[in-house]
Amino acid sequence: METSNKPFVASKPHTPVSSNLKADTSVSSSLKSFSFSDLKNATKNFRSETLLGEGGFGCAFKGWIDEHMFAPTKPGTGIVVAIKKLKLESFQGHKEWLAEVNYLGQLRHENLVKLIGYCVEFENRLLVYEFMPKGSLENHLFKKGVQPISWVTRMHIARQVAQGLTFLHSLDANVIFRDLKASNILLDSDYNAKLSDFGLARDGPTGDNTHVSTRVVGTQGYAAPEYVATVVAELSVAMSCWHQYGGHKWSFDPKE
Repeated sequence: METSNKPFVASKPHTPVSSNLKADTSVSSSLKSFSFSDLKNATKNFRSETLLGEGGFGCAFKGWIDEHMFAPTKPGTGIVVAIKKLKLESFQGHKEWLAEVNYLGQLRHENLVKLIGYCVEFENRLLVYEFMPKGSLENHLFKKGVQPISWVTRMHIARQVAQGLTFLHSLDANVIFRDLKASNILLDSDYNAKLSDFGLARDGPTGDNTHVSTRVVGTQGYAAPEYVATVVAELSVAMSCWHQYGGHKWSFDPKE
């Protein structure tokens, strides 16, 4: 596992998020638009044995698609993907789905999880990501019965998370993540770390501004105390995310 010294460069200038569905999907031209039928076939009709996890957003399933055509394939063939399916009744989840399409549809970095495509068909909202075999950092730190990862690996992960945040706070990206926690850090087969879940992300300040007003969002226990002390917080671009990065809640030491 080597720490990369590559410069943090966006694949293209980041376009501010819109609340309009048509605009949101049109700015993400690099993404594949999947049909709901394709994703049903890729997951074998969302069978329970393909379920990867469940959260407030909905459920995540393991699926298989062709590497070049992105058509559904049989299990064990093509490439493995993770497919997140939004709960139909979740309005907040819909807004977060839109944000995810916007940000990950435009931003490319080795320490951000890759969004391959999306599905918007009738009331269905789904996202298709690269599959991260080692799952979330949270499982490796806090799940009982899991073999502890070494301190060398933990420091490697910490450096890569910092690289991802540095890129997001750069002029090319200018994004405030706002929900950094162990469950939103995914690991590939070599324990390389990638930030995931951009549903609560927002654009950073522009021009000569160094602060931005924002609602207090995120996960309790991770955000900076001065950030959660008020209903609406004035915060610097880096303050909240870097507190989450260094805060004790997602500490690399399970004893803390």
